[in-house]
Amino acid sequence: MTLLIISPDYASHLLPLASLGAAWQQAGERVVVATGPATADIVASFGYEREHLQLGRGSNPGVIRAENQVDEEADSLRGFFDATRRGMVPTLRYQAQERLVDLMWQPVQSAQATLEVVDRVQPDAIIVDHLAYSARLGLWAAGIDYGDVVLGHPTALPVGGEVYGYPPDWPAAFSPDTGELADLDALCRRVASGFTAEWNLAARRLGVGGRTVEDAFALHGPLVLYNYPAGLADPRREGELPAHRYLGGALRPEPADAEVDAWLESDEPFVYVSFGSFLSVRDDVLARVAEALRTLGVRAAIASGSTPIEALGPTPSGWLVRAYLPQVRLLRGAALAVTHGGNNSVTEAVGTATPMLVLPFSTDQFAGAAAIERAGFGEALAPNSATVDELRAAIERVLARGEQGIPDLVEAARELDQDPGATRAFRALTESASS
Repeated sequence: MTLLIISPDYASHLLPLASLGAAWQQAGERVVVATGPATADIVASFGYEREHLQLGRGSNPGVIRAENQVDEEADSLRGFFDATRRGMVPTLRYQAQERLVDLMWQPVQSAQATLEVVDRVQPDAIIVDHLAYSARLGLWAAGIDYGDVVLGHPTALPVGGEVYGYPPDWPAAFSPDTGELADLDALCRRVASGFTAEWNLAARRLGVGGRTVEDAFALHGPLVLYNYPAGLADPRREGELPAHRYLGGALRPEPADAEVDAWLESDEPFVYVSFGSFLSVRDDVLARVAEALRTLGVRAAIASGSTPIEALGPTPSGWLVRAYLPQVRLLRGAALAVTHGGNNSVTEAVGTATPMLVLPFSTDQFAGAAAIERAGFGEALAPNSATVDELRAAIERVLARGEQGIPDLVEAARELDQDPGATRAFRALTESASS
């Protein structure tokens, strides 16, 4: 049996998808990953075969830096980073305006290249990143079944009257202007219409005849796999969802790290801080978090990413600060995670029963932060406006709650430990193939 994993050339996307392949690998099956060259080392680290498939103009082997991208992608990234400094609505507006080139790059060529990979590999099962629209276009056009993996809060796949890019919910710390929200909603609907028209045009060029879709953002594969804990899904949406499974998450394996292992020998509680591969560029917010932790006298492990370490201020004795840190290993021992609320950070924090302080910047991070508040797994603050004092107070509150224990969070981690996301994915695709 052969599993084909299709992923954009971004570490943050490939890592959870590759982790899902572990169940096939453990069963002695063949696993092939179709992605670009930047993440080739990640594919090799899992021991998988790799097929070349470029699904976008950008790439990210771990920590993204605009200067390492092609000119158009570099300009787009700088525009995105600038928008995050202006707030929630400007960021979502910018992302909506960039959506066509971000999510459906060279659709006909990419769709054809995807089908060529499928023809070479001859897989028995396929899992695809939901955001790999060009690849999914090819599979849809050819009538090939696949597991559609939604990496992010379930609202990343709109249902009912929702529109892609417009958060149906956001944390209490955000109070956007109603007029701005109305304009954002209208923009997202125009973008969805244009995106769908581009999908249908590409589909005709691929020879699908008169078959069209009404909303390409709402289109999904035969089986949707939400790489997210069920406890963070909005129960009000359940009746609208397609055939699906909640994977909970996939705790990725990490290589040995002598410095980290030695640091973890201390029994002193610590806070883990990371804004992921993209948003670590927000040195101003990271610096405020670091200052809040210093004033509390709390031990910290900070993954600074693209922020220079010196921009965080003085590093107290006993802190662990590096550009990149093994996140899963540190979360297993952390008393709190301060995070932007990305898919990997949230699923891995829940999988290790780590309470969170979420500072969301973009996309589905707002809905995810609201879900974390609703579930009682942590708190959320607005990253641009949260002061050092407000950050310190929130850290103290979440740490205090964590010391008492958060039963639902502990239970979610226990369920994922007993039935890992990779096993759930393997079971779902196996059952789907036999039905």
